[in-house]
Amino acid sequence: MSAPIKETAAGPAPRSVDKTPARPGSGRSEGVVLNVFSHGFLALWALLIILPLLWLVLSSFKTDAQIGGSAFGWPHSWSFDVFQRAWNKGIGDYFVNTVIVLVFSVPLTMLFGSMAAYVLARYQFWGNRLLYYFFVAGAMFPVFLALVPLFFMVKRLDMLNTYQGLILVYVAYSMPFTVFFMHAFFRTLPTAVFEASILDGASHTRTFFQVMLPMAKPGLISVGIFNTLGQWNQFILPTVLMQPQSGDDPERYVLTQGLIQLQQQQGYASDLPVLFAGVTIAMIPMLVVYLSFQRQVQAGLTSATLK
Repeated sequence: MSAPIKETAAGPAPRSVDKTPARPGSGRSEGVVLNVFSHGFLALWALLIILPLLWLVLSSFKTDAQIGGSAFGWPHSWSFDVFQRAWNKGIGDYFVNTVIVLVFSVPLTMLFGSMAAYVLARYQFWGNRLLYYFFVAGAMFPVFLALVPLFFMVKRLDMLNTYQGLILVYVAYSMPFTVFFMHAFFRTLPTAVFEASILDGASHTRTFFQVMLPMAKPGLISVGIFNTLGQWNQFILPTVLMQPQSGDDPERYVLTQGLIQLQQQQGYASDLPVLFAGVTIAMIPMLVVYLSFQRQVQAGLTSATLK
């Protein structure tokens, strides 16, 4: 049995508190270990990304014999003729087709996605949460399950092997993630600014385009880059929707299809440097975009949490 607490005039006597001092430097040593572990993991992750990219670029300047001889050896010559050959073999046309599609699909995705997210985040109405969960469920829906009905739907609209058909599908494909991301961002924006704009006589449309949308610029840049990367690297949708329907139809292949075509054109006459050069051409624009806006991407990803 525990010893009874002694009563005093002022009430029960306080219990004794263990005042054993913590070991000096214990918290600091744990922080150092965690720091070393996290930085070591990040360094390993960086090597796993950089080494394949370095191998890809170096292989573009080699011959077939050099590629088979040493994976990371330096090329004997740094000639850019192989990039010209890859461009002339069709990569240039595929590159232009991809740019045409993304010039329209990414802005439309950002416009419609941000408008839907803004309404769902700022206005309360019947079915608000139902619509929001509908978009979230769309982000979890595998695109492979919709390929057959999607093909017949686009065919019925007479948009197979057309830019506008692929643009509309890209917009619909990217909307769920855009709405999910921007919905969380719009909820973090101050309500006082929105109310002040309405009190000053601004319409809801003007408030959105001139007040709220500029405040959401970090989030727009982040989700815009994610959509650009996803649509640039998309393969299964253009493979299904961008196939010539007859011998008279032009080939409007995008880059992901074009690299497969470039590989198939080689046949038994292997020309690996051209293939590596084509992959490098497809990779460089996305690297430039990400490196140019990496600070904005980090700001957009962390702003919602910080606020």
